Formats: sequence, C-alpha cells, structure tokens
Amino acid sequence: MALTILKGTIVSAPAPGRLEVTEGGFLAAEEGRVSGVFPVLPERYAGAAVEDWGDALILQAPMDLHLHAPQYPMRGCGMDLPLLDWLNAYAFPTEARFSDPDYARELYRALARELIESGTTRVCMFSSLHREATLILMEELERAGVTGFVGKVNMDRNGGKNLQETTEESRRETLLWLEACQDFQHIRPILTPRFIPSCTDELMDFLGQLAAERSLPVQSHLSENTGEIQWVKELHPDCSQYWECYAKYGLWNRRTVMAHCVWSDERERRAMAEAGVLAVHCPDSNQNLCSGTAPVKTMLREGVRVALGSDIAGGDRLNMLDVAASAIRASKARRILDNWETEFLTVAEAWYLAVSAGASFFGARPGFAPGEPLHALVLSDSGLPRPARPMTPAERLERCLYHRQRDAVQAVWSEGRRVFSRTM
Repeated sequence: MALTILKGTIVSAPAPGRLEVTEGGFLAAEEGRVSGVFPVLPERYAGAAVEDWGDALILQAPMDLHLHAPQYPMRGCGMDLPLLDWLNAYAFPTEARFSDPDYARELYRALARELIESGTTRVCMFSSLHREATLILMEELERAGVTGFVGKVNMDRNGGKNLQETTEESRRETLLWLEACQDFQHIRPILTPRFIPSCTDELMDFLGQLAAERSLPVQSHLSENTGEIQWVKELHPDCSQYWECYAKYGLWNRRTVMAHCVWSDERERRAMAEAGVLAVHCPDSNQNLCSGTAPVKTMLREGVRVALGSDIAGGDRLNMLDVAASAIRASKARRILDNWETEFLTVAEAWYLAVSAGASFFGARPGFAPGEPLHALVLSDSGLPRPARPMTPAERLERCLYHRQRDAVQAVWSEGRRVFSRTM
C-alpha cells in the first residue's frame, strides 16, 4: 500500500471563515487519498515512515480558477490601460505568438514549473485559440503535476487579423482538440468562449450544443468592465443583462465558471446563485486595469459561489498566497466604497476562497476531507524574524500570505503524488 504520512502544524479550511489546526499533527494519505488528520498517529500506522517537517505549516494546496496561460510572458505590461485597450495593445498580440509551437513549449514549461513551485496544483485555465499550443500547454501542465481544466479559446470576431478564427475553423479546431484531449489523465478540457464580444451567435450556439451533448464545463468572463458591458448590450440588444447572453445558449449552470463579476448587480448575482455558477474573483487584475472592486462579501452573503484567480496577466501575481492577500485588501477597499456598510474578508475567509471554495468544481470536498486526493504543500517560515511573543498557527498563516521567506514552499503533493521538493 502506498502510504504518505506528514507531520507538522497542519492547517486546513474545511468551511468558510474557519481554520482547523492540528499542531504537531499527522496528515495521512493511502494510495494518494487522504485518510485523515490525527493529533496522535493511529496504531494501524505503527512502524510506517513519517516525514517530520517540525513545526512547518502543512497546508492545502491552493487553486487558481482563472488565468490566461499565453499572457504569462507579459506580466506587468500595460498596467496603465483600461481592459479593452489593454487587450488590443498587449494581450492579443502576445497570444498571437503562440501560433509558434516551439515558443509555446518554452513558455508553457516555465509556467507549469512556476505554478508547482508556488504550490498551485489545481487550475481552470485559458489557452489561446491555437489547437497545437493548447495541447502543448496540457502536456506541460500534466508533466509538472498540475491538475484541472484547460480550454482552447474560441473567438471568431473582434480579435484582429492575427488572433481570430472563422466560425467554421473554430468549430473544426475545437472538435479536433477535444478528440486529442482523451489521452490526458489529470488535465481535462473546458469549453472557452473568450467573452461575448469575441464570439458570434453561430459560434455560441455551437458551443452550447457541444456542452450539452458532451457534458462539458464552460469558462468565460462576466461584467468585468463598464465599457465591456456596454459593448455586450450593443451586440445583444435582446438581453437586458450580460449573463443572459450565456444563458440563452445553455452556458449558464453549475458547471460554468465566470471570471470577475465586478459589476454584477443584485439581479445578476441572484441568477448566479440560482444556477450555481462559480464566480472567480481576480483582485489584482481588477485593480491593475481599473475595472473596479468586486463586492465579494455581498456575493457570499447572497449565496454566490466564489473562488479566487490570479488572472495572469491582467493580474501580475501568480502565487495564490499573494492573491489571497490581495483579495483581503480589495475587500477593505470595497468596505470603504460602501461607506463602511459591508464587512471585509478575514484571513480565514480569504484562505478558504483560495484552497477550498473551488473544490466542488473539481468534484472534491473542502479541507483535508477523508477520501479526497491529497493536494498539499509544506510552507516554512523559520527564516522570518520572530516577534516578541509566540505566534499562533493562524497568525503564521496570515503573515505568510503577506510576507514569506525566499523558497518558503518546501514540498508539494498533487493528486496524491509528490511533485515538488526543495531536496529533489
């Protein structure tokens, strides 16, 4: 029997706003699946090898539910532009380069490695519209140990001459891509209409039928920017709100991921909650591109499912510990904008959004739930200055969100497999 037993300060987020801490505890996994967290090692494991990490933090590995892989090389570029101008000046020209398979291989290998070294093991990711590059991305993610969903982007309008398909090309390339996806074990396909302005009605209708016929999940963007929202209204005058443009094609359900939702009003949020759509909050991107500040606490109070995304490269930080800290800061800005009438995210709430809130999208339960595949990381803070009094595990986690030592991540497990170690 394959057995993994880790000893250390174990911290999990099994429910919103609640951290479960076991100091000097044991996290056990059999055949790659969690068997439990124990204050004392059960007798049945007597004599088994134990990896003793001292008082290092043993945490759930974070999830990144929204990022654009082909934008990886342009982080930090064009941050003084609003969304639509930024797309045309930076994002679209960069993505067009991924027509070159060699370029795609080099960049995607680096991206996959950085994700794992920062502890991110599950993703929901956009590729570009290029089929070959998308398959290369999936190969490199799987090789590195990343799991989750990757989508070949669909866009048959408003992409410019170097980043646009015909409707027929988009259909054909999507079907060929899906056929080639069957060989992957840990990376699965997700349909990816870039956003409403990039897809004609004919293409959206095709994707809606495909999603229904093959039970495929869907990812896209929703109500990120006021200029974008106005554009969508002009393209779909029959829809009173942005979300209806997805719903009318059958792309609005519990297997739908919608990034941003900055300007989703009460009616749109209610539609999300009723359908079970997963909203992905991308705080760095929303601030960098001056899109706005999403009302995350209001979404949560109204029953909307919310997780976090780096949104590389509108967002400039790939490490999800940084993104969790950014989510807290953004919620404080939102509180000020709301005249102090709303609350901000606590550390425990933000960490839950980073590590557990998206679990159901991967068919899993939150926390270190028994029976679930092991997704974990060991985080050291031994090199950081010690304050005058001892810190609780929750305080140590808080500090690591905002400030970490170099090479803080010591080891990472993904789907029960050890995929990274500083000693490897």
